[in-house]
Amino acid sequence: MKKRKTVALCLLVMNERRGCEYDVPRIKRDAFNEIFAIDGNSVDGTVEHLEAAGIPVYQQPEKGYSAGCLHGFHMCTSDALVFYFPTGSVPVEDTLKFQKYFNNGADLVIASRNIKGARNEEDVNFFQPRKWFVLGLSLLTALLWRRKGPIIWDVLHGVRGMTVEAFKCIDPRDTGVSIDLEMVARAYKLGLTIEQFPTSEAGRLEGATHFPALKTGSRLLGYLWREVWRGC
Repeated sequence: MKKRKTVALCLLVMNERRGCEYDVPRIKRDAFNEIFAIDGNSVDGTVEHLEAAGIPVYQQPEKGYSAGCLHGFHMCTSDALVFYFPTGSVPVEDTLKFQKYFNNGADLVIASRNIKGARNEEDVNFFQPRKWFVLGLSLLTALLWRRKGPIIWDVLHGVRGMTVEAFKCIDPRDTGVSIDLEMVARAYKLGLTIEQFPTSEAGRLEGATHFPALKTGSRLLGYLWREVWRGC
């Protein structure tokens, strides 16, 4: 009989009061062993709203997306950690889908916007620059380092989960914005078990993305170049 992994849910937030108001009431709290938030210095009442809802909030000690994710793993006491962004753009019920993959031995699980049965926010447009960039980056990453398992077609979607043990093995950088890509690239390199399931992405309820396309894209390509030179 397979052992049930303990799973924590981490909400990554920075000025997401409106999204929290929409998503947090929909979280099935008894499905997780712990739930907490990592905040990137919100000033719009996000922290106060989460605390009033009974969700512990921890301020990340360093700036940056990667630093926030690392702090999430630092605070986690469960076997695995699932990241979710309460922006109203991805169904909250998707957070319940990770458990079975971890129980079956997956090291990294990604909610994909780019596989059969999924919906990407840009699918309604003829011109889909973000989706095409992610697909190209996903293919390149797989060609460089995949040793087994499926090609992961959404290497940049932050709604994902990883076991704490596997996260320690990949030893990601604690700065920048490349941690999503790092998790896949180094999991490929180490031959870890990666799974993906389709999700449906809509637009944010409020505000703009924290990851401007050109700046973020150039930094990700820079990381990929460094990873190539880093070797195995």
